Amino acid sequence: MNADRPTFVFDGDCSFCSTCADFIQRRIPTRAAVVPWQFTDLAALGLTRERAEESVQWVGTDGTIAAGPDAIALLLRDAGRLWTLPGRALQTPPVRFAAWPAYRWVAEHRHMLPGGTAACSLPQAQRDALRPPS
Repeated sequence: MNADRPTFVFDGDCSFCSTCADFIQRRIPTRAAVVPWQFTDLAALGLTRERAEESVQWVGTDGTIAAGPDAIALLLRDAGRLWTLPGRALQTPPVRFAAWPAYRWVAEHRHMLPGGTAACSLPQAQRDALRPPS
């Protein structure tokens, strides 16, 4: 990864997550590299597989690491312009307090959301077992 550029890490095995990442890359003018954790050197980013499996991750150029809605807030703030307002709002105590339960609900039900597939509901170890040996 480039230390001059933040990194936003998502679950590349999840169709819903990949659809969201595609939206970010098309519509949100962030400087961040938007990358699936499965094809990223997590250790170089200061992340573990467990953290990456649990939620999206933001790794700032200053070494800041944030997860879930906190990571999304930093991505939005990085995009500037109109995206800064929702990014800041997501970091305010009342919104942040509600954002984590909402994020967890979405993460647990992502297989039922648009773009989601049954594989999105499986733990990573089970998804790995479905892959043919390379």
